[in-house]
Amino acid sequence: MTKAILIKNGHIIDPSQNIDQAGSLLLKNGKVAWLGGNDEKPPATDYEILDARGCIVCPGFIDMHCHLRQPGYEEKETIASGSRAAARSGFTTICCMPNTNPHLDNRAAIDYVKSVAAKEGAIRVLPIGCISIGSASKELVEMGEMAEAGAVAFSDDGEPVADSRLLRQAMEYSLAFGLPIIEHCEDKALSAGGYMNEGIIATRLGLCGIPAAAEENIVARDIAVAEFTGARLHIAHASTAGSVELIRQAKKKGINITAEATPHHLTLTEERVMGYDTNAKVNPPLRTQNDIEALIEGLKDGTIDIIATDHAPHTDNDKLCEFALAPFGISGFETALGSLMSLVHANKIDIKLLIAKLTSAPAYILGDRYGRLGTLEVGASADVTIFNPDTEWIVDTSQFASKGRNNPLNGEKLKGKVMATIYNGNIVYKEESFPAGGN
Repeated sequence: MTKAILIKNGHIIDPSQNIDQAGSLLLKNGKVAWLGGNDEKPPATDYEILDARGCIVCPGFIDMHCHLRQPGYEEKETIASGSRAAARSGFTTICCMPNTNPHLDNRAAIDYVKSVAAKEGAIRVLPIGCISIGSASKELVEMGEMAEAGAVAFSDDGEPVADSRLLRQAMEYSLAFGLPIIEHCEDKALSAGGYMNEGIIATRLGLCGIPAAAEENIVARDIAVAEFTGARLHIAHASTAGSVELIRQAKKKGINITAEATPHHLTLTEERVMGYDTNAKVNPPLRTQNDIEALIEGLKDGTIDIIATDHAPHTDNDKLCEFALAPFGISGFETALGSLMSLVHANKIDIKLLIAKLTSAPAYILGDRYGRLGTLEVGASADVTIFNPDTEWIVDTSQFASKGRNNPLNGEKLKGKVMATIYNGNIVYKEESFPAGGN
């Protein structure tokens, strides 16, 4: 049986319960057993102590959008390596996208991911199933079987559902299972041949651009279909000011829509591509400062519901080529918190809002079929993240737990670091410098 853990002297922030206080937290038998102030004594028991002095103690982070590459692309990432990288970053639940090889487009594929995750995963891994077979926008998957097997949502991520009639069918079928349709919004006719954001930087570099309209066209179409069907629509990696406004207006109309933004779209602009840095090549592309400001405002007013990493690892050889030939994607788990804390330190967002977007908000979208996630409520799963908001560190991608080293922040200083991650009452990651207080 796992030994009980008492986390003391921390600053507990739990948006699900509106808790923001100094205090202690007792974890026992894989559950949150007690939460109280520093002047209160926990129930008598034998426990290990973690001294969280100077740290934030919050529910374990939840990532609704990542790529673990298994099966088929294990040279890029595996469920084991990806979940270890996520644990180092404070995530206790991650949802993996289905564009693997073969695709996660049937019950057996969902069963496979769940089986490997149970044996080799460091944290909770929830599979997302395809909308169409092979993500080819030709034939709908057996959504009922996949939902029964444990798919938490449906998406052809990496590809939009090109056939609007098929999208309508998928949305209508999804109503029976209460699961969201997650859309990668990209008008392929407009983005064809593009490698980065369309604008002055692309012109200066001589690279074909991807216009904002390529994203916004599909966002608008998907909103229209969602309004027509009443289905749950989730917009993946929104990146433009226009998309934010479309989502905002859809919410005002009462359409059942949620949306996410990534750490890189919230903090990095197209200027990162200067020097033809393939590690800054991502889809949707890094946009402008105006787009960043719109996304931040969307976080603050509730238009953007959650933050998700879109962790997309690649091998070194994948990215060591000319810009046009490099694949899209950033290995984003291990810099997620540090880069997002730059927004807090710059007073652009509040730390409680940031934690909500990483915990209670994605838990609300996922629902309670996977347990009580995103909360430190007594009786909930003992998933906890402890981080020091002021610890400075240098990004060294050679030390990543992820197989993917493709991150444009390599060598940069970030402020804010995960000290320990606890999943289901077990310490799955602990920084060497983080003190344990004994028994």
